[in-house]
Amino acid sequence: MKHRILQIALDTPLDFCFDYRWSASAESAEPPLPGQLVVVPFGRREAVGVVIAVETQSEVPANKLKDVLALRAQLPPLSPQWLALCRFAADYYQRPLGEVAIPGLPKNLRAIKTVSLDRALKKIAKDAAMHDPAPRAMPPLNAAQQQAADAIAAAQGFAPMLLYGVTGSGKTEVYLQAAAQILARAEADGTAAQVLILVPEINLTPQLENNIRTRFPGVELATLHSGLAEGERLAQWLSVHLGRARIILGTRLAILASLPHLKLIIIDEEHDPSYKQQEGLRYSARDLAVWRAHQLAIPIVLGSATPSLESWQHAQSGRYRKLELRERAVRDAVLPRVRLINMERDKPAEGLTSTLVTALKQRLDRGEQSLLFLNRRGYSPVIACDACGWISNCTRCTAFMVLHKPEQRLRCHHCGCEQRIPRSCPTCGNVDLQPLGRGTQRVEEGLQQVFPQARIMRIDADSTRRKGSAQAAFDAVHRGEIDILIGTQMVAKGHDFRNLTLVGVLNPDTALFSHDYRASERLFAQLMQVAGRAGRAAQKEGGNPSEVWIQTRYPQHPLYAAVMAHDYDSFALGLLEERQHAGLPPFIYQALLRAESKELQTALDFLQEASRAIAYPAITINDPIPMSLTRVANVERAQLLVESASRPALQAFLREWMVALRGMKARVKWSLEVDPVDI
Repeated sequence: MKHRILQIALDTPLDFCFDYRWSASAESAEPPLPGQLVVVPFGRREAVGVVIAVETQSEVPANKLKDVLALRAQLPPLSPQWLALCRFAADYYQRPLGEVAIPGLPKNLRAIKTVSLDRALKKIAKDAAMHDPAPRAMPPLNAAQQQAADAIAAAQGFAPMLLYGVTGSGKTEVYLQAAAQILARAEADGTAAQVLILVPEINLTPQLENNIRTRFPGVELATLHSGLAEGERLAQWLSVHLGRARIILGTRLAILASLPHLKLIIIDEEHDPSYKQQEGLRYSARDLAVWRAHQLAIPIVLGSATPSLESWQHAQSGRYRKLELRERAVRDAVLPRVRLINMERDKPAEGLTSTLVTALKQRLDRGEQSLLFLNRRGYSPVIACDACGWISNCTRCTAFMVLHKPEQRLRCHHCGCEQRIPRSCPTCGNVDLQPLGRGTQRVEEGLQQVFPQARIMRIDADSTRRKGSAQAAFDAVHRGEIDILIGTQMVAKGHDFRNLTLVGVLNPDTALFSHDYRASERLFAQLMQVAGRAGRAAQKEGGNPSEVWIQTRYPQHPLYAAVMAHDYDSFALGLLEERQHAGLPPFIYQALLRAESKELQTALDFLQEASRAIAYPAITINDPIPMSLTRVANVERAQLLVESASRPALQAFLREWMVALRGMKARVKWSLEVDPVDI
C-alpha cells in the first residue's frame, strides 16, 4: 500500500488545515491533486474538504490519522490560482482558510451525496456548448466610448482602470465592446477566455443578462448570485469551472468562483457598499477582484459615475488609469437639471411640497414618467402617543419598530420582530396613536389621494419579497405601464427608464449629520445615481429638459451645490482633503474588533482586555465603545477600532493579535473586520 498525507481545508473556525491519510493500491491512480474535493470523517460527521497539499509525512501520530473516505474524481481540480486567491483572502481578512474556500462553493457541491453533482455534470455534457464569440451588430460608440473600449481591450498585463462616466454615458456598452474584442482575440489565437462582470445587486442582473444574451447569442453565459436555486447555482458554477461559460455575470460571491480562463474583470458601480460582505468572511469583492487581476496579470475595469474615494485617489495618484465619459451616450440626451426645494418655505403636505406636486402633474399631463426616491421603507418609522410620549421601540433592539400599515404590523428591520399595532397606548391607554415620519408606503398612500387617476407603483424590499416580483415590477415600468414610481435605493442605479423625466428626492437631510464619516460620500453617490435615472432618452425638439427636485431644509449645504452642478470632481477633491486632515481612509488603514454579549459591560471588558493583549509600533488602538446600534435581538454589541498609516504594519499586527485573541478566555462572541465600511 502507498500512503500519502493530504492537508485538507475544512469549513471550521480552527485556523489550520487537517492531515488525513490517503491509501491507494499499487495499480490505482496517483493521490489526489491540490484543489480536488474529498470526503473525510470529521468528529461524528462527514465533511467535504479541499486538498491543499500532498505530503509524505505528518506531525500527527500515525495512529491518530484518519483515512480519506472518498474522492470527487469526476470534478477537475480547482486551480492553483484559485487556491492562492483563497490563501490571500484568508490571510488578509484573518480567517481560517477553510472558511474562505468551502463556503465559496455551491451548497450542492459541499453535500456528502454526489447525486446533484453527477446529474449536473451529465446535463452539461449533453448540452452543446456555444463557441461563436462574434457578437451581433454592435451599436456605434462615440469617440470617448470607443477610446475607452479600445484601451481596455489593448491593455497588457495587470492594468487597473477607473472608467469614470456620468450616468447614462454608456459604460455598459464600453464593457460589452471591450469584452467582445477580448473574446474575439482569444478565438483567433485558439485560446480560451472568460470575462467576469460584477454588479452590486441581484436585481441589476436580469436587464444586463438579457442585453448580453441578445448581443452574444453564440457565447455561453453563466450567472452567479445568491438568488439562484441550489441546483441552478451548481449548474452555473460548473459551467464556469469547466471553462464552458465565456461571460460570467454575478454579484460579489462570483469573485470567489473558479475561473480557469479569466482574461478581464469588470466591476460595475464599483463604489457600491454592497460589494462588502457584512457577515462571515467580511471581504470586499472589489478589492479581491483587484488582487485577482494582479495575480493573473489581466486588466480590470472599475466603473462608476461616483467612484469610491479609494478608487478616485488611486486614479489621481496614477495607480489606476482613468478613462472618462463626460457626456451621455444617446445623442441629444442631457443631464437633468437639479433644483432644490426649501422645505422651510414650501411646507410639505403628505410629504410632498406644492412645487413637487406641480411637477408631477406636468409629467402626468405629458404622458411622462416620474420617480420619487425615499430611502425608508414601511409606512412610518415610528408610532407615538402624544399623551404620555410612548413610542414604538423594539423590545429587543435599540431601534424603533416600523409601522407597516398594509399588513397592520409593527416590524423591526434589524431583528425581524413583529407585532400587531396596539389599539391603545401600552403605557397610558390613549387610543389616539399617531405615525411620525414617512416611509414609502405612506408616500404611496398620499400620492393615491393627490393623483387618483395615476398608475402608481412602489418598489422596495417589502413589495418585492416574492421571487421574480422585482423584475416584473421593473418590466412594467419599462413598458410604460406606470406613471409614478416610488422606491428606495433598489431603483436608484443601473436601470434605464427611457420615458422618465422627473425625479423627486424626499428627506435626504438625515445623512448630512450622521456620525458615519462616509455618510456624505454615500449621500452624494445616491443622489447622483437616482438623478441619473432621468433624461436618458434624447430630449424632444422643443421639449422641456428633465428635472430632479430635492426637498431639503438645508439648501445652502455645499453637498447639494455639488449635486446641482453634477460636479463629482470638486466634491471628491474636498472630501479627500478632509479625510487626509482628519486621518481617515483612504489615508489610513483600519480594522474593527466587535464583541457581542448579553451584558454590554462584558463586551466592553473583553475589548479592553484585547486592547492590552500585545503592544505593536505604528498602531493606534482606540478605546472600546458601544456600537451605534447597541442592542440587536437582545444581544449587546461593542467595538474597538484599530488604525495604522501602514497597511503592512496593520496586517503584521493583526496576525499576532489574532493569536493572542484566540488564546483569551472569552465569554463573548467576537469577530474582526478588516477595512470596515460601517463604523
